[in-house]
Amino acid sequence: MRVAIVNGSHNKNGCTARALAEVAKTLEEEGIGTEGFWIGGKPLGGCMGCNACLSLGRCVIDDRVNDFLKVAERADGFVFGAPVHYSHAGASLLGFMDRLFYLSGGNAEGAGGLFAHKPAAAVVAARRSGTTASFEDVNQFFAISQMPIVTSTYWNNVHGDDDPSETEQDVEGLRVMRILARNMAWMLRCIEAGRAAGVEPPGTERGPWTSFIR
Repeated sequence: MRVAIVNGSHNKNGCTARALAEVAKTLEEEGIGTEGFWIGGKPLGGCMGCNACLSLGRCVIDDRVNDFLKVAERADGFVFGAPVHYSHAGASLLGFMDRLFYLSGGNAEGAGGLFAHKPAAAVVAARRSGTTASFEDVNQFFAISQMPIVTSTYWNNVHGDDDPSETEQDVEGLRVMRILARNMAWMLRCIEAGRAAGVEPPGTERGPWTSFIR
């Protein structure tokens, strides 16, 4: 089993990375493989709604979003790490996820595509405030894609201002990361045991895509 761990901060080795490293280390101790992925240091825009991905199988904007598709295919679970900017999740991570989840099948009917029925967790790093709002930002992608959301004993956040040594001082935050990782490992093992016993994920009921005006 393998968990893809996405660093959504432009700072490759900052506080978000430190939180994710604690998750990865604990998962490895639990016997779960991990694969790290950094979205990069360049700005990433969101979905334009062009729908080209529906025929191409990839985003028409060829950047880190397309690079992640192979990682997503081989992953059994996901952790997305978000830095907090202006009390919400960083715009590049949201743009990355916006396009990634749309092209992978989490669009018209929320079927989930590559992500359906795979456990996921959000991890957030902030100097002071905005952690719960950012946590909600990221969890919305999981909720529309039929993904079990993995939790811990507190909201999955750590604190620190750019320097990961500050996050080292957030002993409760790092403990939350370790508990989150153990819960992810437990859920993955439960899913694996269920499949071994013949319990398969349910199918997705299809129907009309409606709006509030029709």
